[in-house]
Amino acid sequence: MLELNLPRRFNAAEYFVDRNVTEGRGEKTAILFEDQSYTYRQFLENVNRMANVLTGLGVGMEKRVMLLLRDTPEMLFAFYGAIKIGAVPIPSNILMKATDFLYMLNDSRAAVLVVDAVFLPEVAKILDQAKFLKKVIVCGDGDHDHLAFDELLAKANTDFVAAETTSDDTAFWLYSGRNPEKLMGAVHHHSHMVYCAEAYAKSILNMTAEDRAMGSFLFFAYGLGNGAYFPFAVGATTILISHPPKPELFYEDLVKYKPTLFFTVPTLLGVLAEYTKTCRREGTQLAPVHSLRACISSAEILSPEIYHRFKKEFGVEILDGTGSTEICHIFLSNRFGEIKTGSTGKLVPGYDARLLDDDGKPVKAGQVGNLLISGGSIASAYWNQRAETKLNMQGQWFVTGDRYVVDDDGFYYFRGRSDDMLRVGGKWLAPREVENTLNQHPAVAESAVVGHQDTEDLIKPYAFVVLKSGQDASVELEEEIKQFVRDRIAAYKYPRWIEFSDNIPKTTGGKIQRFILQEKIKARG
Repeated sequence: MLELNLPRRFNAAEYFVDRNVTEGRGEKTAILFEDQSYTYRQFLENVNRMANVLTGLGVGMEKRVMLLLRDTPEMLFAFYGAIKIGAVPIPSNILMKATDFLYMLNDSRAAVLVVDAVFLPEVAKILDQAKFLKKVIVCGDGDHDHLAFDELLAKANTDFVAAETTSDDTAFWLYSGRNPEKLMGAVHHHSHMVYCAEAYAKSILNMTAEDRAMGSFLFFAYGLGNGAYFPFAVGATTILISHPPKPELFYEDLVKYKPTLFFTVPTLLGVLAEYTKTCRREGTQLAPVHSLRACISSAEILSPEIYHRFKKEFGVEILDGTGSTEICHIFLSNRFGEIKTGSTGKLVPGYDARLLDDDGKPVKAGQVGNLLISGGSIASAYWNQRAETKLNMQGQWFVTGDRYVVDDDGFYYFRGRSDDMLRVGGKWLAPREVENTLNQHPAVAESAVVGHQDTEDLIKPYAFVVLKSGQDASVELEEEIKQFVRDRIAAYKYPRWIEFSDNIPKTTGGKIQRFILQEKIKARG
C-alpha cells in the first residue's frame, strides 16, 4: 500500500493550487482554455474569490455544492473554491436530463448549484422541486433571475485562508450509476486525489512540470484526475476542452495547444485515426502533431484494432487502463514498454487485487473471477446508501462488479460484468433504464437491452422490442422509437440497433435471459 504521510491538518486546495505559488510557480501557466490563459497565481486568486463568494452565500464546511459545468476554468475555480472552505463540490454529469439533476440535488441536499448557462433551460424544469437548494449561480451569458458567476467573482476578495480540514475529511462526491435502480454519491476524501496522483500520474505516467495534459469531461473520475488535479500535483499545465467531440476539432486542439499527454476514450481515438487517414486519402493537408509523448485511454475497453490504427497514424503509444468512480481513477494500467493489446494492464502501484469465484473463493490461475480492489483512494461510502455501501465496500476491499482473468505476467483481461450494467462511451448504462423508457412508447409492449460491439469493437446498446398488437414493424417506427428514447434520457443511452421480436426470453421467475439474446446476435455474425 502506498504511504502518503500527509499531515493531519490538510486541505486539497492548498496542496494542488496554493502550493504551486508558494513553491515559485506563480507565473507558470496552469490553465489553457480556448483563447484564455491563467497562471498559477491567477488560478489561486480566482479559487480564493470563489471561496469568498460561497462563504458570503452562507455555505459552510461539509455543505454540498452541485457543479453542472462544462470543462471550463470556472469549473476549476468552483471545485477548488468549495474544497478550500471545507464544503463538498459535486461535479455532475452534464449529459443527463432534468429528472437526474433533480434526484442529485435532492439526494445531496445541495445548498448551491453552479450551472453553465447552456444547461439552464433543462435545469429550470425542476428548480421548483429542489427542496434544499438556496442559491443558483449561472456561468455564461443569457437572461435569467439568478446570481451571475462573473459578477460575483469580480467583487470578491482574492485572499482566503483555507478551512481547517483534515486529510480524512470529505473533499468531493461523484455520482456513480453502477446501481441500475438509482444514482449513488461516492464519497471521496482530501487524501484521495493525492493518492491517485502519486500512484498513477507520477508512477505510471512520469508526469512533470513540463507536461501539458489535455482531456475532457471533468464530471467523472477519470476526467477529473486528468484535468483537475494530476497537472497541478506536479506544476504542469491543464488544457480544457468544452466543444463537441468532433475529430476535426480535437485534431486542431492537438496542433494548437501542443499537449504532451492526451487523455481520452477509445471511441475518440478511433474516429481521430480514421479522420487523419481520410484526410490523407483525400489529399487534405494537416499540420503535424509532434508534441505527444503518450495517449491514455480508459472508461471503455480499447480494442487491438484501434490501438494499432491510432499508433500508426500518430506514432505514440496508448496506455490503456481501467478505473472506477469509487476508486477515484485508474487502478489497472498498461505502462511504457509494457503493453499487451486487449489487456487493461497490470496493477497500478498502491493497489492490490483479488479474483474470487461466486462463492467468494480465490480462482485458479487462468480462470475468470470477480475483481476486488484495495487501495488508498477508495470511496468511504455511498451517501445515504448503507446497504449498497456494505455490499460493495467490504473492509479494505471494493467489489468492482467486473469479471477479469489475469495471465502469468500479471496482465488483466476484462471478461464482462457480474451484473447487467454496460459501459458505453465511458459511462455506466443500466439496461433496465433504457427498457423502462422503451416500454413507455405507445407501440412497445416490452423490450430487452444488451450490449453489442460496433465496427470499432465498442459496446453500444442493442434493443429487442416486442410490439403491441396491431403495430407493424418498419424502419420509420424504429427511428421513431430511437428518438423517443433520446428525448427522455441521456443521449448516449439510446439503442443504436432495434430488432423487432415476437418475444423476450425469460426465466420462470420472469428475469430476462440476456445471454440468449447475446447468443442470438453472435449467431448472425
